[in-house]
Amino acid sequence: MIRILLSTRLGELKWTQADLARKTGIRANTISELYHEVAARVSLEQLDKICEVLDCDLTDLIVRVPNESGPKTPPGHRK
Repeated sequence: MIRILLSTRLGELKWTQADLARKTGIRANTISELYHEVAARVSLEQLDKICEVLDCDLTDLIVRVPNESGPKTPPGHRK
């Protein structure tokens, strides 16, 4: 699953969603969807703008974590 770490990053900087929306020019609703990790899509242009304003890399904002419901390999067996 893909995790969006925008809330963590904004918290570290003590910024609000409104601060980010103002500084990036991205709609507040879009920032909110990213912040709450409910966005189904995000444009590369928006990600680039957010990274630029927050002075971070994409890997600071988006990470992939293994799905909990994925196929499990029994102990002692290799994939």
